[in-house]
Amino acid sequence: MKKFINRPEDVVQETFAGFLALYGDLFYQVEGFSAVAKRELLPGKVALVIGGGSGHEPIFLEYIGDGYADAVCQGNVFAAPSPDIIIAGAKAVARGQGVLFVYGNYAGDNLNFDMAAELLELEGIASRTVRVMDDVASAPPERLTDRRGIAGDFFVIKVAGAACDAGLPLDEAFRVTVKARDNTRTMGVASAPGTIPGLETPAFTLPAGEMEIGLGLHGEPGVRRGKMMQADATVDEMLSLILPDLPFRAGDRVCVLVNGFGATTKMELFIACRRTRERLQQEGLHIHDMQAGNYAVCQEMAGFSLTLSRLDDELQKYYDWPAWSPVFTNAGVR
Repeated sequence: MKKFINRPEDVVQETFAGFLALYGDLFYQVEGFSAVAKRELLPGKVALVIGGGSGHEPIFLEYIGDGYADAVCQGNVFAAPSPDIIIAGAKAVARGQGVLFVYGNYAGDNLNFDMAAELLELEGIASRTVRVMDDVASAPPERLTDRRGIAGDFFVIKVAGAACDAGLPLDEAFRVTVKARDNTRTMGVASAPGTIPGLETPAFTLPAGEMEIGLGLHGEPGVRRGKMMQADATVDEMLSLILPDLPFRAGDRVCVLVNGFGATTKMELFIACRRTRERLQQEGLHIHDMQAGNYAVCQEMAGFSLTLSRLDDELQKYYDWPAWSPVFTNAGVR
């Protein structure tokens, strides 16, 4: 598959090097590991450490900064970071108040982050873990803990970063982040697969003229596969699965993310935004903030996801908390 890379085995490290060519005055790579940390750390606060597989940029690599993560740990393309990477990243930013881990709910990430947390505990570094599980297509509500984490990471990490920067103790930062996680739901659709650097075949196959409803960020199967639909019908079906899941009700305040998977044009995302706003207003929901763009991708997969995150006064405070990262600045403040 055609990509502008050098050797496939160098993709991750060259991605880090390119990121630091842009932002090396603010961040640095932890020596010997695929982990990036902030150069300047606020003293006396809980450290926020996030991570997952490479190949989904801007998540997780660009979700670092003021009011965001203190360190990011990434594995190979679509693969979890190893425990030693996670430990190195956590130690680089821990400053006596504990570490909050936030990442998507995948078997490899769960295993490696848990192992890292156990080893850190042996060294006297306390930690708490929040696994994002926003993908309503990946398991029914009664099996919520089996759900994948996808673009909902955007809202959960934003709230987590603010809670930590606000100086909340570890257990309180954990509580607020769990609340954000539990109020966030996502559904994705795709019309064409992404490709993994170095491989000659796509990440998955999809017949011409068909779309996948509810797939994951690696192309995992969704709710169903069927004929391509127009934008409005697609958004309507996605919302028909998202809204009753929490459930979202008339009068709720929500933040909305229309996330592209890598190859989707802004034109398409704007059209999806238009219909999403119409439908949510019809349902009586109040949109506090709405964003569109590529925030969690599968290389150049064609498609998009819709994420709704319900706010109360506490969550709105942390969502609106002033922040800066390469991916987003001052969420909700406009």
